Amino acid sequence: MDIFKRISEYQAEGERLAWTGNFKEYIELLRKDPTPAMTAHSRVYEMIESYGVEEAGGRKTYKFFEQEIFGLDRAVEKLVEEYFHSAARRLDVRKRILLLMGPVSGGKSTIVTMLKKGLESFSRTQKGAVYSIKGCPMHEDPLHLIPHELRPEIEKELNVRIEGNLCPSCQMRLNTEYDGQIESVLVERVFISEDNRVGIGTFSPSDPKSQDIADLTGSIDFSTITEFGSESDPRAYRFDGELNKANRGLMEFQEMLKCDEKFLWNLLSLTQEGNFKAGRFALISADELIVAHTNETEYKSFIANKKNEALQSRMIVMPIPYNLKVSEEEKIYTKLISQSDMRHIHIAPHALRSAAIFSILTRLKETKKQGMDFVKKMRMYDGQEVEGFKDADLKEMQNEYIEEGMSGIDPRYVINRISSALIKQDMQCINALDVLRALKDGLDQHPSITKEERERYLNFISIARKEYDGLAKKEIQKAFVYSFEESARTLFENYLDNIEAYCNWAKIKDPLTGEEMDPDERLMRSIEEQIGVSENAKKAFREEILIRISSYSRKGKKFDFTSHERLREAVEKKLFTDLKDIVKITTSTKTPDESQLKRINEVTKRLIDEHLYCSVCANELLRYVGSLLNR
Repeated sequence: MDIFKRISEYQAEGERLAWTGNFKEYIELLRKDPTPAMTAHSRVYEMIESYGVEEAGGRKTYKFFEQEIFGLDRAVEKLVEEYFHSAARRLDVRKRILLLMGPVSGGKSTIVTMLKKGLESFSRTQKGAVYSIKGCPMHEDPLHLIPHELRPEIEKELNVRIEGNLCPSCQMRLNTEYDGQIESVLVERVFISEDNRVGIGTFSPSDPKSQDIADLTGSIDFSTITEFGSESDPRAYRFDGELNKANRGLMEFQEMLKCDEKFLWNLLSLTQEGNFKAGRFALISADELIVAHTNETEYKSFIANKKNEALQSRMIVMPIPYNLKVSEEEKIYTKLISQSDMRHIHIAPHALRSAAIFSILTRLKETKKQGMDFVKKMRMYDGQEVEGFKDADLKEMQNEYIEEGMSGIDPRYVINRISSALIKQDMQCINALDVLRALKDGLDQHPSITKEERERYLNFISIARKEYDGLAKKEIQKAFVYSFEESARTLFENYLDNIEAYCNWAKIKDPLTGEEMDPDERLMRSIEEQIGVSENAKKAFREEILIRISSYSRKGKKFDFTSHERLREAVEKKLFTDLKDIVKITTSTKTPDESQLKRINEVTKRLIDEHLYCSVCANELLRYVGSLLNR
């Protein structure tokens, strides 16, 4: 790639998108397409929607968040539909501060960063174009030039809504530079940019004694007072506060509830009326989406203070909990590690999954549902089928505790511990045991964990280890069968043929001789026993399988090896049972003979080629599973 050619193309694209004209020409643009006149809230919603929305099972998934936010589909859907969508439709929620509240490292800052970056990109598209009065320090909406008395009829003609007044600077310039000739006022296209302080403002609390309200609303330029003679002259004022610069876009308040009260009072009129007080001027209009984030402890302290009732009533609080899906948690760790310089160290399959299992277990609440334990709940949350429970049970559990996901181990802790395992000297590869060991060692150093929590978390590490043991055995046993899936499907089809004949009081034909035979009871029972189907329950189990096949057939779907979770498990276990002795002998022999050595090499190669292991972790896995089978 020619780097400088790409830079040149990017700069040329910026020049192509640039537009400057007078107000009259801008009005003609709006006649053709009124979208540039949309509000900041509409702009954010349109930006999110432009990436695509998928609907399934009555729920919406927003592709905009897919690359960075994992496992928070329900929280994100609520955020977009209940706030952004409603605000974009000019409902009253747009007059509220959006407060993202959740535990540390839960994704609040990531969401805000994504919104800011998204707005920057969106403003470079045709649909997201933003125009402002040229030279305005607040990137003023040009429609503010239209006198209030004329707005109703112009709104109808252009199919737009006009809200707000000219900022003091533009009011003065209209008279001094343009002699009141509105149609001559220059308008330009601007691009939202955090770096250039266009349409994005960020306020972070610091020492209240040294932090000034000017950080938000701008300040008097004392060097020009003598020149212009008055503090109320806009030319003697710097409109460079965060609220000024965030106009037309997004204003972020980091750790908002840590801010001194004097900084928050400005938000009362800004949220409700769309204006704020600065210097010796009338109220200044601002169209901006105010988003803040805080943790649960700060929020509870805030609402406990009666003095904050006015501000509290102007907030929409959106809980952003931890992710509760193992597979999504694994993606978080993969993303964070991919951003590091440790990509040369191989991470064995299931290493991050084991860490994810531990993390999710710490975040789950114990359900009152009979027969449901933490592991089953974890699996159901991750989209897996659990015998005896249905989707209705899943929804019931998800609604059982409002605060579920608001506590537990955070991703930062896990990544910190994985990092400590990664940087060990001469480390070429880390596996699940290394990760779980690092997590366990770190619990003693965790500052906010009580003794009771530590015991509970150690138990969860043991559970994660057991889950990994099962995965490790399955991985090895699959590798021992050259074509595991094919063998499993053959056994599966054979079982189906036999139970169909059994339930219909029929015979089956031998595929080789064509001879009619009774269903193979020994085969059927050898599979069913793997999942604890008793002699008395076998008939009901077989009939249930046939009913499921019939249901699939009516819907035009194929009933295959993966369609019935319990039957799939039974078939796999049957194959593994048949293999167990071979695996055990091969993996645990200290001095393997020629045939065993050949088998080990074949399995190692298959683990590397097909299962993403490296030579180090493949051999470690073989040794580990051998020790498990010998216990």
